[in-house]
Amino acid sequence: MKLSITSVACTLALMVGSVNATAEVTYADYLRADTILATAKKAYSSTVTPKWLGDSHYFWYKNHEKNGDFYYLVNAATGKKQRAADKKGLVAFLPKKQKTLEEELLKEDNQQRRGWFNREDRQKTVVSPDKKLQAYVKDHNVYIAPFNEKDSLAAPKDEIALTMDGVPGLRYDHWSISWSPDSKKLATVKVREVEERRIPIIESSPSSQKQPILQWRNYAKPGDVLPVSVPVLFDVESRKQVNVEAKPYENQFSLYLTGWRDDSRAFTFEFNERGHQRYVIGEVNANDGSIKNLVDENVKTFIYYNNNFRHDLADGKEILWISERDGWRHLYLFDGTTGDVKRQVTKGDWVVRNVEYVDEPNGTIYFYASGFNEGEDPYNLHYCRINLDGTGFKDLTPENGNHHVSLSADRAYFTDVYSRPDLAPISLLKRTADGSVVTELEKADVSELVAEGWQAPEVFSAKGRDGKTDIWGNIYRPMNFDPSKKYPVVEMIYAGPHDSHVDKDFKTANHLISKLAELGFIVVSIDGMGTANRSKAFHDVCWKNLKDAGFPDRMAWMKAAAGKYPYMDLDRVGIYGWSAGGQNAMAALLFHNDFYKAAVALCGCHDNRMDKIWWNEQWMGYPVDESYSASSNVDNAHLLKGKLLLINGELDDNVDPASTLQVVDALMKANKNFEQLYLPGKSHALGGTFEIHKIYDHFVKNLMGQEVPEWK
Repeated sequence: MKLSITSVACTLALMVGSVNATAEVTYADYLRADTILATAKKAYSSTVTPKWLGDSHYFWYKNHEKNGDFYYLVNAATGKKQRAADKKGLVAFLPKKQKTLEEELLKEDNQQRRGWFNREDRQKTVVSPDKKLQAYVKDHNVYIAPFNEKDSLAAPKDEIALTMDGVPGLRYDHWSISWSPDSKKLATVKVREVEERRIPIIESSPSSQKQPILQWRNYAKPGDVLPVSVPVLFDVESRKQVNVEAKPYENQFSLYLTGWRDDSRAFTFEFNERGHQRYVIGEVNANDGSIKNLVDENVKTFIYYNNNFRHDLADGKEILWISERDGWRHLYLFDGTTGDVKRQVTKGDWVVRNVEYVDEPNGTIYFYASGFNEGEDPYNLHYCRINLDGTGFKDLTPENGNHHVSLSADRAYFTDVYSRPDLAPISLLKRTADGSVVTELEKADVSELVAEGWQAPEVFSAKGRDGKTDIWGNIYRPMNFDPSKKYPVVEMIYAGPHDSHVDKDFKTANHLISKLAELGFIVVSIDGMGTANRSKAFHDVCWKNLKDAGFPDRMAWMKAAAGKYPYMDLDRVGIYGWSAGGQNAMAALLFHNDFYKAAVALCGCHDNRMDKIWWNEQWMGYPVDESYSASSNVDNAHLLKGKLLLINGELDDNVDPASTLQVVDALMKANKNFEQLYLPGKSHALGGTFEIHKIYDHFVKNLMGQEVPEWK
C-alpha cells in the first residue's frame, strides 16, 4: 500500500516524539536557505578595513552603503574623512607633493604576493656576515669556502669539509645553517631521518584519463618514529666541530634553532619533547658547546605550544615568555642568564590570547586578551597594554564586544572595529597613547534586514557540568520564527582543543548554521570544556579524552536554554560537524544517544590513531595507549543509536579517508543501520551544494519527521 506524504510525515513525527510539529518544509524553504548568505548585501557600513598609506597617518577604506560603494580618505591625526566615488577621487584630498602616498593609494589591492619561499629558489650557500666565507652542505656534510661576490654562483673553490660523518639518513641540514654575527662560529642541526609513513589516495574519476590514479601522501600518525634533529656547533677559525652534548634532547617532537645572540656568545634553540609535556628554550655556549635551559616548562597534561610566545630583550639578557603555570595563560619575564623567573607580568583569572608588539625602548607590551570583564563574554578579544614591570595595565578597547585593530606604521593611531553576534559592527579611530576616540568612522546599519524579519543570533550562557563554570554559545533562529511553535534543535559542533570555535563577530548569516535555521530548526553552537582560551583546567578536560568533547556542558547548556525557551524541542536534537567536528558528531550518537537523535559527520577523524601525528599526540599524548581506543568511534561503533550520515571525500589528505571507511566496516560488523556518502573528486573541503542538500534532507527527515522535497 502506498502511503501519502501526509501520513508518512505524521507517522515519523510520532516516532521522534514531537507533540507540536513545525510546518512542513517545502522546496521554497530549501531555496531560501540556499540564498540566505545574500543577506550580507543588506548590511551597510558593516566594517572598516583600513589601508594605511606608507608611514603616514592617512588611510583609506571602501564602504558599502545603501546608495552604492564609496571610498573614504581619513587623516588619523584630525579624524577628518573625505568621500569619493572611487580611489582616484581620493587623490585630490591627499596633501600636496605626496607622490609616494598617491602611488600607494592607487596600487592594486589584488596584487600577487610572494608566499613561503621555495627551497629551490633559496641560495645554495649561506654567506658569513663579514662576506669572507660561505657555508653549505654537500653530500650530507658541512663545507666552507672563500666567498667572492662576483663568482658566487660558480662552484666553490678551496673548499674545506668541516664534517665527514654525514651519510644518507644522518645528514647535516643546510636550511638550518646560521653564522654567528662575528663570523667566527657556525651552527646547524644534524638530522637522523626516518622513512615517513605514506597513505594512498585514489582519484577514481580523474578528468585526464579514464582509469583511476593512485596518489601517495607523506602522513605521519600517532606513535610513528620521528626524525631527530640535534644542534651542532663549529669553530670556523680552527676548522673544528665543538662538542655539544645533545643526547638529553633526542626524545623530541621537534627541535629547531632560533638564532644567535648579537654578541656571538651563544645561539638558542627550542625543544618540544615527544608527548608535548615539556618545552625548553635552550642556549648553546659558543665557546664550549655547553647547553643551558633558559626556560623549561613541564606539565602533567600538555603544553599548549600552538600558542607559544617568546621575545628576547637586551640581546637575551631577559626573555618574555607565555606560560600557563598559574592556571591561566600569562606573560612572564625570565632572567636570560640564570633562567629564573624575574616576575609575572600579567596576572588574573583571564588569558593573554597573543602578543602583538613589544616596545622595548618604552618598556611596554601590546597584546590581545580576554576574560577580564565581569559579565561579558569571556572570549571577546580586547587590545591591551602593560608595562614590562607589570604596572600600567590598560584596556585600549573597553567597549563590550570582540575587537579587531589595525595600527598606523608609527603605532600612534589605530582603527578599532568591534562587534558581537548580537551587535552590528562599530568602527572607531583611536589614539594609541591613551585609547581615546578620535572619531567614529562607521556604524553598521541592518535596519532593512530587521524589517524583513531577520533574527540576530542570541549570545547565551549557562552553567556547565560542574554547576559553576559559565559555558557560552549562540542561538540562531529562522527569519520566520514563531515562538508559539516547537522547533527541533541542531548543534553545530567543533570541539578541537586547539582553539575556541563559537563565532564572536557579527554576521548576518553563517554558512550552514543560517541555512538550517531557515529550514525551521533552532541551531546552536557552543564552546564546552576541553576547548581553548579559558583556564588551563577548562582546557585540560580534553587530555587523553577527546571523546568528551564538552558534551556534558553542551547538554547542560541546551537544557538551560530550553528551560528559558520552551519552543526548543530537546526530544528532537541533531548535530553535525566537520573534521574533528565530524568525530564529535558521530560520538554524540555513540556516547550520548539518549540526548542526540541524528548526526551528520563530515570528513571525520574517527580514530585518533589514524589521523595526523601533530594534532592528535598534542591532546591524546604519547606513547599511544588505551585512551586512544576509548575515544575511538571505530572501537565504539557498536554503541550507535540514532540516524547517522557519514560524508567524506576520496581525495582528503588532511584526514585519511580510511578513517571513515574503518568506521563503516565496524558499523557493518555490528549490524548497524546508517548512511554514507563517499564523494569522488572531493577533498577535505566539503560543503558543495550536493552534500549540503543531503544534510538538509537528513535532518528534515529524521528530526522533523517529514518526507523531503523532491530534488530539482
